[in-house]
Amino acid sequence: MASVTYDKATRIYPGGERPAVDQLDLDIADGEFLVLVGPSGCGKSTSLRMLAGLEDVNGGAIRIGDRDVTHLPPKDRDIAMVFQNYALYPHMTVADNMGFALKIAGVNKAEIRKKVEEAAKILDLTDYLDRKPKALSGGQRQRVAMGRAIVREPQVFLMDEPLSNLDAKLRVSTRTQIASLQRRLGITTVYVTHDQVEALTMGDRVAVLKDGLLQQVDTPRNMYDKPANVFVAGFIGSPAMNLVEVPIVDGGVRFGDSVISVPREAVAEAANAGDRTVTVGVRPEHLEVVSSEGLSKEGKGVAVTVNVVEELGADGYIYGSAQIGDEQKDLVVRVHGRQIPMKGETVHVVPVAGETHVFSTSSGKRLSV
Repeated sequence: MASVTYDKATRIYPGGERPAVDQLDLDIADGEFLVLVGPSGCGKSTSLRMLAGLEDVNGGAIRIGDRDVTHLPPKDRDIAMVFQNYALYPHMTVADNMGFALKIAGVNKAEIRKKVEEAAKILDLTDYLDRKPKALSGGQRQRVAMGRAIVREPQVFLMDEPLSNLDAKLRVSTRTQIASLQRRLGITTVYVTHDQVEALTMGDRVAVLKDGLLQQVDTPRNMYDKPANVFVAGFIGSPAMNLVEVPIVDGGVRFGDSVISVPREAVAEAANAGDRTVTVGVRPEHLEVVSSEGLSKEGKGVAVTVNVVEELGADGYIYGSAQIGDEQKDLVVRVHGRQIPMKGETVHVVPVAGETHVFSTSSGKRLSV
Protein backbone atom coordinates (compact mmCIF):
# COMPACT_ATOMS: atom_id res chain seq x y z
CA MET A 1 0.00 0.00 0.00
CA ALA A 2 1.10 3.59 -0.59
CA SER A 3 0.07 7.22 -0.53
CA VAL A 4 -0.50 9.20 -3.75
CA THR A 5 0.59 12.79 -4.32
CA TYR A 6 -0.31 15.15 -7.15
CA ASP A 7 2.20 18.02 -6.99
CA LYS A 8 0.95 20.81 -9.27
CA ALA A 9 0.25 18.13 -11.89
CA THR A 10 -0.84 19.64 -15.20
CA ARG A 11 -2.11 18.12 -18.44
CA ILE A 12 -2.46 20.21 -21.62
CA TYR A 13 -3.85 18.51 -24.71
CA PRO A 14 -2.38 19.57 -28.06
CA GLY A 15 -4.38 22.50 -29.43
CA GLY A 16 -6.25 22.97 -26.16
CA GLU A 17 -7.14 26.51 -25.14
CA ARG A 18 -6.72 25.72 -21.44
CA PRO A 19 -5.23 22.86 -19.40
CA ALA A 20 -7.44 19.80 -18.98
CA VAL A 21 -5.95 19.55 -15.48
CA ASP A 22 -4.44 22.72 -14.07
CA GLN A 23 -1.77 22.46 -11.32
CA LEU A 24 -3.57 19.81 -9.31
CA ASP A 25 -2.32 19.65 -5.71
CA LEU A 26 -3.76 16.63 -3.90
CA ASP A 27 -2.46 14.31 -1.18
CA ILE A 28 -4.15 10.91 -0.82
CA ALA A 29 -3.28 8.97 2.33
CA ASP A 30 -2.21 5.35 2.46
CA GLY A 31 -5.36 3.18 2.44
CA GLU A 32 -7.70 6.10 1.74
CA PHE A 33 -10.72 5.92 -0.58
CA LEU A 34 -10.75 9.24 -2.45
CA VAL A 35 -13.45 10.12 -4.97
CA LEU A 36 -12.87 12.58 -7.83
CA VAL A 37 -16.20 14.09 -8.86
CA GLY A 38 -17.39 16.82 -11.17
CA PRO A 39 -19.35 17.46 -14.38
CA SER A 40 -18.32 16.08 -17.75
CA GLY A 41 -15.12 17.66 -19.03
CA CYS A 42 -13.90 18.79 -15.59
CA GLY A 43 -10.66 16.77 -15.74
CA LYS A 44 -11.45 13.95 -13.31
CA SER A 45 -10.81 11.07 -15.72
CA THR A 46 -7.73 12.85 -17.09
CA SER A 47 -6.38 13.14 -13.52
CA LEU A 48 -6.91 9.40 -13.03
CA ARG A 49 -5.26 8.54 -16.35
CA MET A 50 -2.28 10.74 -15.48
CA LEU A 51 -1.82 8.67 -12.33
CA ALA A 52 -2.15 5.48 -14.38
CA GLY A 53 0.44 6.64 -16.92
CA LEU A 54 -2.09 6.73 -19.76
CA GLU A 55 -1.79 10.52 -20.14
CA ASP A 56 1.38 12.61 -20.25
CA VAL A 57 2.09 15.03 -17.41
CA ASN A 58 3.07 18.39 -18.92
CA GLY A 59 3.96 20.05 -15.63
CA GLY A 60 4.43 19.19 -11.97
CA ALA A 61 4.84 15.66 -10.64
CA ILE A 62 2.96 12.58 -9.44
CA ARG A 63 4.28 10.31 -6.69
CA ILE A 64 3.15 6.91 -5.43
CA GLY A 65 4.65 6.54 -1.99
CA ASP A 66 8.21 7.85 -2.24
CA ARG A 67 8.55 7.04 -5.95
CA ASP A 68 8.25 9.74 -8.60
CA VAL A 69 6.16 8.01 -11.27
CA THR A 70 5.57 11.11 -13.42
CA HIS A 71 7.23 9.64 -16.49
CA LEU A 72 7.19 5.91 -15.70
CA PRO A 73 5.29 3.58 -18.07
CA PRO A 74 2.01 2.14 -16.66
CA LYS A 75 3.49 -1.35 -16.15
CA ASP A 76 6.07 0.01 -13.70
CA ARG A 77 3.64 1.95 -11.47
CA ASP A 78 2.14 -0.98 -9.51
CA ILE A 79 -1.44 0.14 -10.08
CA ALA A 80 -4.56 -1.74 -11.19
CA MET A 81 -7.37 -0.02 -13.08
CA VAL A 82 -11.06 -0.88 -13.37
CA PHE A 83 -12.71 0.64 -16.43
CA GLN A 84 -16.27 1.66 -17.16
CA ASN A 85 -16.73 -0.93 -19.92
CA TYR A 86 -15.34 -3.95 -17.99
CA ALA A 87 -12.87 -4.82 -20.82
CA LEU A 88 -13.19 -8.59 -20.35
CA TYR A 89 -11.94 -11.10 -22.90
CA PRO A 90 -15.11 -12.77 -24.26
CA HIS A 91 -13.39 -16.08 -25.18
CA MET A 92 -11.92 -16.59 -21.70
CA THR A 93 -13.61 -17.93 -18.59
CA VAL A 94 -14.04 -15.81 -15.49
CA ALA A 95 -11.04 -17.52 -13.90
CA ASP A 96 -8.86 -16.92 -16.96
CA ASN A 97 -9.91 -13.28 -17.15
CA MET A 98 -9.09 -12.70 -13.50
CA GLY A 99 -5.72 -14.43 -13.71
CA PHE A 100 -4.59 -13.17 -17.12
CA ALA A 101 -2.31 -10.38 -15.84
CA LEU A 102 -0.58 -12.83 -13.51
CA LYS A 103 -0.13 -15.30 -16.38
CA ILE A 104 1.54 -12.59 -18.49
CA ALA A 105 3.79 -11.77 -15.52
CA GLY A 106 4.98 -15.38 -15.42
CA VAL A 107 3.35 -16.42 -12.15
CA ASN A 108 3.00 -20.22 -11.88
CA LYS A 109 -0.40 -21.83 -12.40
CA ALA A 110 -0.89 -23.00 -8.82
CA GLU A 111 -0.27 -19.50 -7.45
CA ILE A 112 -2.61 -17.97 -10.05
CA ARG A 113 -5.36 -20.42 -9.16
CA LYS A 114 -4.92 -19.71 -5.45
CA LYS A 115 -5.14 -15.93 -5.91
CA VAL A 116 -8.12 -16.19 -8.29
CA GLU A 117 -10.05 -18.42 -5.89
CA GLU A 118 -9.34 -16.07 -2.98
CA ALA A 119 -10.56 -13.06 -4.98
CA ALA A 120 -13.61 -14.99 -6.22
CA LYS A 121 -14.54 -15.83 -2.64
CA ILE A 122 -14.31 -12.17 -1.63
CA LEU A 123 -16.45 -11.11 -4.61
CA ASP A 124 -18.94 -14.00 -4.42
CA LEU A 125 -17.86 -15.30 -7.83
CA THR A 126 -16.81 -18.84 -6.88
CA ASP A 127 -19.75 -20.46 -8.69
CA TYR A 128 -19.02 -18.53 -11.90
CA LEU A 129 -15.31 -19.21 -12.43
CA ASP A 130 -15.93 -21.54 -15.40
CA ARG A 131 -18.42 -19.26 -17.15
CA LYS A 132 -17.73 -16.91 -20.05
CA PRO A 133 -18.55 -13.18 -19.68
CA LYS A 134 -21.61 -13.46 -21.96
CA ALA A 135 -23.24 -15.74 -19.35
CA LEU A 136 -22.93 -13.10 -16.61
CA SER A 137 -25.05 -10.12 -15.58
CA GLY A 138 -23.69 -6.59 -15.69
CA GLY A 139 -23.00 -6.57 -11.97
CA GLN A 140 -21.19 -9.91 -12.15
CA ARG A 141 -19.02 -8.71 -15.04
CA GLN A 142 -18.06 -5.65 -13.04
CA ARG A 143 -17.07 -7.85 -10.12
CA VAL A 144 -14.91 -9.93 -12.47
CA ALA A 145 -13.17 -6.74 -13.60
CA MET A 146 -12.57 -5.89 -9.95
CA GLY A 147 -11.32 -9.40 -9.28
CA ARG A 148 -8.77 -9.03 -12.06
CA ALA A 149 -7.46 -5.94 -10.24
CA ILE A 150 -7.50 -7.57 -6.80
CA VAL A 151 -5.40 -10.61 -7.73
CA ARG A 152 -2.54 -8.31 -8.74
CA GLU A 153 -2.32 -6.93 -5.18
CA PRO A 154 -1.35 -3.45 -6.41
CA GLN A 155 -0.35 -0.46 -4.33
CA VAL A 156 -3.21 1.63 -5.76
CA PHE A 157 -6.64 0.85 -7.23
CA LEU A 158 -7.92 3.21 -9.94
CA MET A 159 -11.63 3.09 -10.85
CA ASP A 160 -13.01 5.10 -13.75
CA GLU A 161 -16.83 5.30 -13.43
CA PRO A 162 -17.13 1.52 -12.95
CA LEU A 163 -20.87 1.61 -12.21
CA SER A 164 -22.05 3.74 -15.14
CA ASN A 165 -23.32 0.76 -17.15
CA LEU A 166 -25.43 -0.70 -14.34
CA ASP A 167 -29.12 -0.07 -13.64
CA ALA A 168 -30.09 2.14 -10.70
CA LYS A 169 -30.84 -0.59 -8.17
CA LEU A 170 -27.70 -2.57 -9.01
CA ARG A 171 -25.59 0.58 -8.75
CA VAL A 172 -26.71 1.08 -5.15
CA SER A 173 -25.85 -2.47 -4.09
CA THR A 174 -22.58 -2.59 -6.05
CA ARG A 175 -21.27 0.71 -4.69
CA THR A 176 -21.84 -0.66 -1.18
CA GLN A 177 -19.87 -3.78 -2.11
CA ILE A 178 -17.00 -1.73 -3.56
CA ALA A 179 -16.75 0.52 -0.50
CA SER A 180 -16.90 -2.48 1.84
CA LEU A 181 -14.30 -4.35 -0.20
CA GLN A 182 -11.89 -1.41 -0.20
CA ARG A 183 -12.10 -1.07 3.55
CA ARG A 184 -11.47 -4.79 3.92
CA LEU A 185 -8.42 -4.78 1.64
CA GLY A 186 -7.10 -1.41 2.82
CA ILE A 187 -5.70 -0.53 -0.62
CA THR A 188 -5.42 3.14 -1.56
CA THR A 189 -8.20 3.81 -4.07
CA VAL A 190 -8.91 6.71 -6.42
CA TYR A 191 -12.45 6.53 -7.79
CA VAL A 192 -13.89 8.73 -10.55
CA THR A 193 -17.59 9.44 -10.91
CA HIS A 194 -19.92 12.18 -12.14
CA ASP A 195 -22.57 11.08 -9.62
CA GLN A 196 -22.28 13.14 -6.47
CA VAL A 197 -24.50 10.69 -4.54
CA GLU A 198 -21.89 7.98 -5.25
CA ALA A 199 -19.18 10.37 -4.16
CA LEU A 200 -20.81 11.22 -0.83
CA THR A 201 -21.74 7.64 0.05
CA MET A 202 -18.44 5.94 -0.91
CA GLY A 203 -15.50 8.25 -0.31
CA ASP A 204 -13.46 8.85 2.83
CA ARG A 205 -12.86 12.22 1.18
CA VAL A 206 -14.26 13.84 -1.95
CA ALA A 207 -12.40 16.11 -4.39
CA VAL A 208 -14.54 18.33 -6.61
CA LEU A 209 -13.12 19.53 -9.93
CA LYS A 210 -14.37 22.13 -12.39
CA ASP A 211 -12.65 23.13 -15.65
CA GLY A 212 -9.49 21.31 -14.58
CA LEU A 213 -9.24 23.16 -11.26
CA LEU A 214 -9.62 21.60 -7.82
CA GLN A 215 -12.51 23.40 -6.07
CA GLN A 216 -12.55 21.64 -2.70
CA VAL A 217 -11.37 18.43 -1.06
CA ASP A 218 -12.91 17.36 2.23
CA THR A 219 -14.93 14.68 3.97
CA PRO A 220 -18.46 14.18 2.60
CA ARG A 221 -20.04 15.69 5.74
CA ASN A 222 -17.83 18.78 5.80
CA MET A 223 -18.33 19.36 2.10
CA TYR A 224 -22.09 19.13 2.49
CA ASP A 225 -22.14 21.39 5.54
CA LYS A 226 -19.53 23.94 4.38
CA PRO A 227 -19.15 24.09 0.59
CA ALA A 228 -16.18 26.28 -0.33
CA ASN A 229 -17.91 28.16 -3.15
CA VAL A 230 -21.10 28.52 -5.14
CA PHE A 231 -20.12 25.78 -7.61
CA VAL A 232 -19.57 23.15 -4.90
CA ALA A 233 -22.74 24.28 -3.12
CA GLY A 234 -24.80 23.76 -6.26
CA PHE A 235 -23.12 20.50 -7.26
CA ILE A 236 -23.04 18.59 -3.97
CA GLY A 237 -26.44 17.55 -2.69
CA SER A 238 -29.52 16.04 -4.32
CA PRO A 239 -31.67 17.97 -5.03
CA ALA A 240 -29.21 20.83 -5.36
CA MET A 241 -28.96 23.72 -2.93
CA ASN A 242 -31.20 26.71 -3.65
CA LEU A 243 -28.98 29.70 -4.54
CA VAL A 244 -30.39 33.22 -4.79
CA GLU A 245 -28.78 36.65 -4.98
CA VAL A 246 -30.24 38.94 -2.33
CA PRO A 247 -29.52 42.49 -1.10
CA ILE A 248 -27.73 43.27 2.15
CA VAL A 249 -29.94 45.23 4.59
CA ASP A 250 -29.82 46.20 8.25
CA GLY A 251 -30.01 43.05 10.34
CA GLY A 252 -28.96 40.65 7.61
CA VAL A 253 -30.22 40.05 4.06
CA ARG A 254 -33.63 40.36 2.49
CA PHE A 255 -35.11 37.02 1.51
CA GLY A 256 -38.48 37.66 -0.09
CA ASP A 257 -40.55 39.56 2.45
CA SER A 258 -38.38 38.48 5.37
CA VAL A 259 -35.07 39.70 6.73
CA ILE A 260 -32.90 36.76 7.73
CA SER A 261 -29.82 37.14 9.89
CA VAL A 262 -26.43 36.08 8.58
CA PRO A 263 -23.03 36.25 10.30
CA ARG A 264 -21.80 39.84 10.64
CA GLU A 265 -18.41 38.71 9.41
CA ALA A 266 -19.98 37.61 6.13
CA VAL A 267 -21.63 41.00 5.63
CA ALA A 268 -18.36 42.75 6.45
CA GLU A 269 -16.43 40.60 3.95
CA ALA A 270 -18.99 41.35 1.24
CA ALA A 271 -18.87 45.09 2.01
CA ASN A 272 -15.07 45.11 1.87
CA ALA A 273 -15.26 43.51 -1.58
CA GLY A 274 -17.64 46.25 -2.71
CA ASP A 275 -20.67 43.94 -2.96
CA ARG A 276 -24.13 45.25 -2.17
CA THR A 277 -25.62 41.80 -2.56
CA VAL A 278 -24.63 38.29 -1.50
CA THR A 279 -25.59 34.86 -2.78
CA VAL A 280 -27.54 32.96 -0.15
CA GLY A 281 -27.75 29.18 -0.31
CA VAL A 282 -30.41 27.12 1.43
CA ARG A 283 -30.77 23.37 1.05
CA PRO A 284 -34.27 22.01 0.31
CA GLU A 285 -34.51 20.40 3.76
CA HIS A 286 -33.72 23.76 5.39
CA LEU A 287 -36.63 25.63 3.82
CA GLU A 288 -39.55 25.37 6.19
CA VAL A 289 -43.18 25.72 5.13
CA VAL A 290 -44.82 28.07 7.65
CA SER A 291 -48.48 28.15 8.58
CA SER A 292 -50.58 31.29 8.76
CA GLU A 293 -49.89 31.38 12.52
CA GLY A 294 -46.16 31.21 11.88
CA LEU A 295 -46.22 34.08 9.40
CA SER A 296 -46.81 36.67 12.07
CA LYS A 297 -43.66 35.54 13.89
CA GLU A 298 -41.41 34.85 10.90
CA GLY A 299 -42.57 37.58 8.53
CA LYS A 300 -44.18 36.71 5.23
CA GLY A 301 -41.27 34.58 4.07
CA VAL A 302 -41.25 33.71 0.38
CA ALA A 303 -44.41 32.80 -1.49
CA VAL A 304 -43.73 29.72 -3.63
CA THR A 305 -46.11 28.61 -6.36
CA VAL A 306 -45.96 24.81 -6.60
CA ASN A 307 -45.23 23.63 -10.15
CA VAL A 308 -44.16 20.01 -9.67
CA VAL A 309 -44.55 17.60 -6.78
CA GLU A 310 -42.35 14.54 -6.15
CA GLU A 311 -43.82 12.10 -3.62
CA LEU A 312 -41.18 9.74 -2.21
CA GLY A 313 -43.14 8.12 0.61
CA ALA A 314 -41.67 9.33 3.89
CA ASP A 315 -41.08 12.77 2.42
CA GLY A 316 -41.44 14.66 -0.83
CA TYR A 317 -40.12 17.61 -2.80
CA ILE A 318 -41.99 20.54 -4.22
CA TYR A 319 -40.49 22.39 -7.15
CA GLY A 320 -41.88 25.87 -7.41
CA SER A 321 -41.28 29.44 -8.51
CA ALA A 322 -40.98 32.49 -6.28
CA GLN A 323 -40.59 36.23 -6.73
CA ILE A 324 -37.39 37.22 -4.94
CA GLY A 325 -36.53 40.87 -5.48
CA ASP A 326 -37.01 41.69 -9.14
CA GLU A 327 -36.46 38.15 -10.37
CA GLN A 328 -38.48 34.97 -10.63
CA LYS A 329 -36.50 32.12 -9.04
CA ASP A 330 -36.96 28.35 -8.98
CA LEU A 331 -36.91 26.84 -5.49
CA VAL A 332 -36.95 23.26 -4.23
CA VAL A 333 -38.43 22.50 -0.80
CA ARG A 334 -38.49 19.21 1.07
CA VAL A 335 -41.77 18.54 2.86
CA HIS A 336 -43.22 15.76 5.01
CA GLY A 337 -44.70 12.91 3.02
CA ARG A 338 -48.13 13.37 4.65
CA GLN A 339 -48.24 17.14 4.15
CA ILE A 340 -47.46 17.62 0.48
CA PRO A 341 -49.30 20.56 -1.15
CA MET A 342 -51.10 20.20 -4.44
CA LYS A 343 -49.74 21.40 -7.75
CA GLY A 344 -50.78 25.04 -8.29
CA GLU A 345 -51.00 25.87 -4.57
CA THR A 346 -49.02 28.70 -3.00
CA VAL A 347 -47.03 28.06 0.17
CA HIS A 348 -44.83 30.33 2.23
CA VAL A 349 -41.35 29.22 3.21
CA VAL A 350 -38.63 30.61 5.46
CA PRO A 351 -35.05 29.35 5.98
CA VAL A 352 -34.36 27.38 9.16
CA ALA A 353 -32.35 29.61 11.52
CA GLY A 354 -28.61 29.02 11.28
CA GLU A 355 -28.86 26.83 8.17
CA THR A 356 -28.10 29.41 5.48
CA HIS A 357 -24.86 29.60 3.48
CA VAL A 358 -23.51 32.95 2.33
CA PHE A 359 -21.27 33.42 -0.72
CA SER A 360 -19.65 36.41 -2.36
CA THR A 361 -21.59 37.55 -5.41
CA SER A 362 -18.42 38.71 -7.14
CA SER A 363 -16.05 35.79 -6.45
CA GLY A 364 -18.44 32.97 -5.56
CA LYS A 365 -16.37 32.10 -2.48
CA ARG A 366 -17.91 31.18 0.84
CA LEU A 367 -18.05 34.09 3.25
CA SER A 368 -17.17 33.70 6.92
CA VAL A 369 -16.35 29.97 6.88
